[in-house]
Amino acid sequence: MVRIAVFDSGLGSLSIIKPIQKKIKAEIIYFADQDNFPYGTKSTSKLRKIIKSTIRKLEEKFEPDLIVIASNTPSLLLNTKKRSKILGVYPPLEDAVKKTVTKTIAILSTKSVVGSKELQDYIKKQVPRGIRVVKINASPLVEIVESGKFISKKEFCKKKIRIILQPIQKERVDVATLSSTHLPFLLPMLKEVFPDVTFLDPADTVANQIKSVLKNKPGIHKLKIFASGNTKILQKKLQKLGIKNSIQSL
Repeated sequence: MVRIAVFDSGLGSLSIIKPIQKKIKAEIIYFADQDNFPYGTKSTSKLRKIIKSTIRKLEEKFEPDLIVIASNTPSLLLNTKKRSKILGVYPPLEDAVKKTVTKTIAILSTKSVVGSKELQDYIKKQVPRGIRVVKINASPLVEIVESGKFISKKEFCKKKIRIILQPIQKERVDVATLSSTHLPFLLPMLKEVFPDVTFLDPADTVANQIKSVLKNKPGIHKLKIFASGNTKILQKKLQKLGIKNSIQSL
């Protein structure tokens, strides 16, 4: 049976679980690495140690067919495309280029990624001349999602979105990539604050890639959730999202 391990530095990558389940039947092992939240402010060397250790732990305990690093930060900074059984999440710039009318797109990502050479190199490969890319540090919005405030304090969140994403309006951005798996949880509010902007979630791209890799393997729908850190706190957050699965320590 197909087994897929998915992990991130908190509850963020839960946003890609449903798209995966729509594309393929599999046992999904979800690991919320709360002890190392946030990935987006770590140095590349520190992040490399964390990711290598986590991958080794998941491989030894679960022997998955595929491991999804469901975070743009380590995917870009550590170039996950080099490993066959490891799948990363990347900004859907090709799609953004096709959709933009104003010829100005934005990448909403973490602090580490926004200032990185790796992101700039990725942009050069994906974006043709004539299209401007505005890079926005969305780490404060990632923290809002992880804290659970997006569930109970919507007006506060919308106010923060307006302040943090001011460059979208100033630069006439009409397409923005949600280049952190935490950000799709804010999509309803993002659309409300910026109704004329198309926000792209990379989850569907990832789900299609998984289906392509594992298409001929049989499986069943199953979700197991593990976490580092305080599992009770995460359990409360997930219950507010309607997720009733029990959480085990890892």
